[in-house]
Amino acid sequence: MRNGPRLLLAMILAVFASTLAVRARSGGAHDGPVAAEAPRAAATAVSPQEDFGCPPGMPPGNSPGPAFVPTQDCSGWVPRDHPFAHRPAGAPPPAPAPAPPGIGGCPAGQPPPPKPSPDFVPTTNCLGWVPRNHPLAMTPDTIIANQKNRLFADGRQIFRFDTFGDQAFWGDQLKLHLAIAGAANGGIGPGLSPKQALALGLKVDAAAVPPPVAAALLAGRVNLDDPANTIALLKANAVVGVTVFTNGSGGVVSMGIQCALCHSTVDDSFAPGIGQRLDGWANRDLDVGAIVALAPNLQPLVDLLQLPDATIRTVLRSWGPGKFDAELILDGKAVNPQQISHGVVTGTNVPAATLIPPAFGLAGMNLHTWTGWGALPHWNAFVANLEMHGVGNFFDPRLNDPVQFPIAARAGLGNVRHDDDLITPKLGALQFYQLSIPAPTPPAGSFDPAAAARGDEVFEGAGKCAACHIEPPGSEPGWNMHTGAEIGIDNFQADRAPDHRYRTSPLKGLFSHQKGGFFHDGRFPTLLAVVQHYNAALGLNLTAQQMADLVEYLKSL
Repeated sequence: MRNGPRLLLAMILAVFASTLAVRARSGGAHDGPVAAEAPRAAATAVSPQEDFGCPPGMPPGNSPGPAFVPTQDCSGWVPRDHPFAHRPAGAPPPAPAPAPPGIGGCPAGQPPPPKPSPDFVPTTNCLGWVPRNHPLAMTPDTIIANQKNRLFADGRQIFRFDTFGDQAFWGDQLKLHLAIAGAANGGIGPGLSPKQALALGLKVDAAAVPPPVAAALLAGRVNLDDPANTIALLKANAVVGVTVFTNGSGGVVSMGIQCALCHSTVDDSFAPGIGQRLDGWANRDLDVGAIVALAPNLQPLVDLLQLPDATIRTVLRSWGPGKFDAELILDGKAVNPQQISHGVVTGTNVPAATLIPPAFGLAGMNLHTWTGWGALPHWNAFVANLEMHGVGNFFDPRLNDPVQFPIAARAGLGNVRHDDDLITPKLGALQFYQLSIPAPTPPAGSFDPAAAARGDEVFEGAGKCAACHIEPPGSEPGWNMHTGAEIGIDNFQADRAPDHRYRTSPLKGLFSHQKGGFFHDGRFPTLLAVVQHYNAALGLNLTAQQMADLVEYLKSL
């Protein structure tokens, strides 16, 4: 890990060189920005094998056809849109086909026409036609299975790579890409170097970088303080949750963000901040406020909040790593004036931003945010339209309350309409994928098994934890909401939501998001502090040993 900075430098150089090589082979440019979510193009001849970063002679043999590409491990050939398909260096992953499903849940155009007879149906793999009673014939169960697979693949693509058109806000209006590029690269100011980007919590998807880069990583020939290398990495589509848009000459003209920016991280398997994606994990390193504060033009927020530019930047910088304030654009409240825990004032004028929550282990629960609001389809629509500033439609008349949500009511955020809706058609697949993400299992050695077993008894008994955290999924089935008084804290954040309550949060995978503290605002720095809070607030009279055992049990979930 000590070689992380040098490795990153060499990686960026190789990615940048690869990008230029691909552009040169393609014969130049096309006009206008390159849309990251462009529909999947018709199959074309496979590029030279070296474009995919495979070693010489891999995959073995010749490509079966023009629509086939190497697998990600270079051991074989698969269709270009297969989940295991490799892609050329710098090329974004293929977007899901926009065409509607074909017959029996098959992809559009499959099986290929014509249908031999009215009694024929698609095969289970959608590649051909067979009589209805054939063993390989499509059945109602296989239709459902095909739909499941399609929703998962489309939802993952949307979660990771879809901007919902929000580049119109982050790039076209706020000009954030110019601040990242810097004056030396066609932007303004000093720019954002790779070192600074990693310090702000941005992550690099190692799978988006071709294997040959590994050989160049030890060279250390790239300046980690040069923003040009950040731009090169963004052009390679390797920065998790961020997409840049380029013109025909390769200049960056805009940028957008995706769900994965906040709700994915990496496993650091390659170097700190660089590794395999961990979808659903909260990025508690990401300093959202500091990144937004880099934008040259905050006038859209000035107009919305009716506050001076300098004040808004101060508020944004107050959030800190791993936090975001979704309600700021609704009520304009920047601080909690009096934070109270188990009857004690534990802070005054505390920044109102809340911790980025994980997006895994959500199946089976009614509400999915700190303070309710709604289930995943509602919150995804809320965030994509109002927080990411995508282009879609959103309706929630509760935001028309001028007392609770003065800014939202004034701006009409309770009823957003666009003729070209880039969000609503994607909500189903996005929800399906998110509900498919399981909570991670704690690594071996991260807790004391014997103490955890004793802590399980405390959880079910004297600790009274199971009264609300019903397993699975670790929250109450039904209306899983409580007032601040019921859980021994102030109601400030709950009062910023329509139901004035806090959700019982699930506990699976707690080990993955200990950074930043616990509860919605991170007020408790450790799990022991959480247990001590409930011991005081609910008068449990737990012993020190019981509390320690309970902590080990929580770490084991």
